[in-house]
Amino acid sequence: MTDRKISAKLLAAAILVVANQGLAFAQMPPQQPDAKAFKLGKLDIVALHDAQFVQPNDGKIFGLDHSPTEVADLLKAAGAPTDTVTLSVDALLVKSDQHLILIDTGVGGALQDSLAKAGYRTDAVDEILITHSHPDHVGGLVSNGKLAFPNATIRMSETEWSYAKTNKQQADLIKVISGHIKTFKPGGEVVPGITSVAMSGHTPGHVGYQITSGEEKLFDVGDTVHSSIISLAKPDWALSFDGDKPEAEQNRVKTLNALAKSHERIFAPHFPFPGVGYVAAEGDHFKWVPDDKSE
Repeated sequence: MTDRKISAKLLAAAILVVANQGLAFAQMPPQQPDAKAFKLGKLDIVALHDAQFVQPNDGKIFGLDHSPTEVADLLKAAGAPTDTVTLSVDALLVKSDQHLILIDTGVGGALQDSLAKAGYRTDAVDEILITHSHPDHVGGLVSNGKLAFPNATIRMSETEWSYAKTNKQQADLIKVISGHIKTFKPGGEVVPGITSVAMSGHTPGHVGYQITSGEEKLFDVGDTVHSSIISLAKPDWALSFDGDKPEAEQNRVKTLNALAKSHERIFAPHFPFPGVGYVAAEGDHFKWVPDDKSE
């Protein structure tokens, strides 16, 4: 952990909320800052690392309707450990000539140090776009009981903000950020060059963000997918993270099919850092192809 991490109390609370939502983290290795910059048309983009969690392959998270042995077979085929599943927690920074935009804020691990490593200050961020209100995406909004990005407008879908306010375990965070929230209906431009896209099933108001500059596009898919192995090999397998599992599975399959056909570059915040690449069809399922330019 770093000097700029959120308070131990807030981080513990965030992890507790995640656990109570069925997102329990078995292990939390030391969080190391990292930043990977690349261009998207005229935009400067930076993938920012916040945290990494190692979760058990115990049938309680991935493949709820399948056995840990079946999950292990997928992991083994990909050359990964079979008893655990590792997820990154990352955010995306977008710099235009008008704004410095942060998409999600992680749980509040190494994000601020990753931002500093990329050469930016927290007070320079003037727009924050939230995909959804799970603690590993909003926990970094607050540091030591105060706004971590004091000059930023925080944008979230109307439905997701309403949902977030019902979560009593996030009451302290909601109190700090409530005066800085602006809501939107999915489907329109949220800030210049970035359009929100409804991504149903994970949480009631979960969205992705389509970033466009000239002819180039990058799609932040939020938590439509989690594991770069399991989510792509078996997108129709139930996942404990999803609030409406059938709806989430349907959306995941639909989205992956569309991405494989379009060959659109995406950012997946839980895929191995920097989480930028492509979804490719492979037989009756999909595979992850990291973007060499963003490695």
